Amino acid sequence: MPDAVRYEQEGHVVTLTMDRPEMRNALVEEVVEGLVANCDRINADQGVRVVILTGAGSAFSAGGNLKDIDKSASEFGGTPAELRNKYLKGIQRMPLAFYGLEVPAIAAVNGPAIGAGCDLTTMCDIRIASTKALFSEAFVKLGLIPGDGGAWLLPRAVGLSRASEMAFTGDRYDAQAALEFGLVSRVVEPEELLGAANELAGRIAVNPPHALRMAKRLIREGQRVEFETLLEMSAGMQALAHHAADHKEAISAMLEKRPPKFADD
Repeated sequence: MPDAVRYEQEGHVVTLTMDRPEMRNALVEEVVEGLVANCDRINADQGVRVVILTGAGSAFSAGGNLKDIDKSASEFGGTPAELRNKYLKGIQRMPLAFYGLEVPAIAAVNGPAIGAGCDLTTMCDIRIASTKALFSEAFVKLGLIPGDGGAWLLPRAVGLSRASEMAFTGDRYDAQAALEFGLVSRVVEPEELLGAANELAGRIAVNPPHALRMAKRLIREGQRVEFETLLEMSAGMQALAHHAADHKEAISAMLEKRPPKFADD
């Protein structure tokens, strides 16, 4: 069986494509496992500087597989204690993997992103949407709650009031509404989506890789630590950055008016 998540690399940019279009890229076990494994692979490869995440076919991700939920398939069956454990050791590995992803991640949202699929977009740092994208925090429509960390992620993406509206109504919002919410930073035509994502990835990837990884870590930590703590972390990381070869090369290239050449290790 082909990989549930395709891994393609061009230069310093990796594109991850959820490749189960026949089930609208539902976050079944094989897709979650593929995403988690590829996050680990990327962190181990200093040559990767940016990641693009998208879906094959017409959907970004439909979230949970409704047929499995309806049939109480293995991942949704069992006692409450067993189900809790399945969430902890199953889908919840995905937000932890993306939260620990060291390089910037761009979600190229090509179509509907529903439930856990919507939350998956918020696990990325930047979101670009096709005009065909739809977003819905649909759990409440099924009598469920965001079991994948969405209650923590979504308010940080769109603010508490808007996140509450999305979670309490389960309504669907088109790409233009998502742009107005601040859920996405750009909306483009479907045929322009991957081009726009790659253009942005290219503008990120030309920068010093160590500085990129440290800047991302600081932004992540800034969501949960006190300001004084973040300043202390920033001071320590900046001290390291001053001694990195990347910094010296960036200064030299700027003074010499030439493109910089950064090492990957």
